[in-house]
Amino acid sequence: MLTKLRPPKDKCDPSGTSCSTGIKLGVMSIGAPACGSNAAVRSFVRVALTKGYEVLGLHDSFDGLIFGNTTGLIDPVKPMSWTDVQGWSGHGGSLLGTKKCVGSRYGMQKIAEKLKENNISGLLIIGGFEAYHSALEMAEARKEFDAFCIPMVVIPCTISNNVPGTDFSLGADTALNEITDICDRIKQSATGTKRRVFVVETMGGYCGYLATMSGLAGGADAAYIFEEDVNITMLRDDVFHLKDKIVNMGVQRGLILRNENANSNYTTDFIEHLFSEEGKGVFTCRKNVLGHMQQGGMPSPFDRNFGTKMAAKALHYMSDQIQQSVESSGKVYRNDPASAVLLGMQRRHLSFTPVEELKKTTDFIHRIPKDQWWLKLRPLLRILTKHKEKAYTPEGIFAGVDDFEDEDNI
Repeated sequence: MLTKLRPPKDKCDPSGTSCSTGIKLGVMSIGAPACGSNAAVRSFVRVALTKGYEVLGLHDSFDGLIFGNTTGLIDPVKPMSWTDVQGWSGHGGSLLGTKKCVGSRYGMQKIAEKLKENNISGLLIIGGFEAYHSALEMAEARKEFDAFCIPMVVIPCTISNNVPGTDFSLGADTALNEITDICDRIKQSATGTKRRVFVVETMGGYCGYLATMSGLAGGADAAYIFEEDVNITMLRDDVFHLKDKIVNMGVQRGLILRNENANSNYTTDFIEHLFSEEGKGVFTCRKNVLGHMQQGGMPSPFDRNFGTKMAAKALHYMSDQIQQSVESSGKVYRNDPASAVLLGMQRRHLSFTPVEELKKTTDFIHRIPKDQWWLKLRPLLRILTKHKEKAYTPEGIFAGVDDFEDEDNI
């Protein structure tokens, strides 16, 4: 269906402006760019057109919606045709344009006025923590502004993987591939130099997912994150571990990962200087801040397929909500919690969770979920590098193939 040249003639014209239902849907990105968002937009636009919905692309997030065409280069709110999204699934970044901001920064009244002005009856928001937070703000503002009483779906898309209600976010897989590939090259450099330790800083805000998982994949000696306290005793023990590894085990290199917000005092520079001083005569130390290259690259096959499936499922859910709430005049009015949801993968299943329910499981100060599944893998990281660490307890369930016969499995 997605690879056809045009939508069905009885549902929508090729330009995407004359559709059978007469209902307009909006799609926008909020937050930092992440791979997979373009695949999600492509899927949403094309599936919506086949169902007879007109899709408005809201370029540059709330900036385009509220301030209009400030650049003179593009129309910030315009119908998206079948061919507009051709080839998008293989592109990284956000072709729709995105801003890292929440709705309250612009004022909920202004956003409501623009949604009503453009007659938007359903909204898909693709992005990270800001996207989830903005959807929550709009859901809570429904009592004041009925323009928000429409179906709203959030697709988590961020390399940080810090959005509540989902185990995985779009873009995180591609970012992990990028970091692991870079760490492999850094280890190659360290091995060639002999007896060198690299301290590598990853992104992720206050979420240590990238540092932990890339550390597991890249064979790091340690990964410092915000969720686990970093102290001088831990740093001292890691220096001793690296010395023993290089002197007695014959390993000629070391790799330390640090999340960018792991600790405000034990910075990447501090750790590099500490290891350089304490490792004198045994190893040398260098640092490497990966920066925004973690957001780049071509989307991985997983992120392309994940984004395509998530957007299609979001459209079907939104369509059901619209059909249940459309009035005879054509206006869509829906204000129950189930109409403002986040679509996430939880234990291999795609599920919709009301954003108002997720509020109680969110640490808004540090912009992370209160419970994160991957933290249980932390002991395994140190065991694999032969640290003296407590035993790792695996978490899982035993089940046969028949136990997972569900179309939502991935």
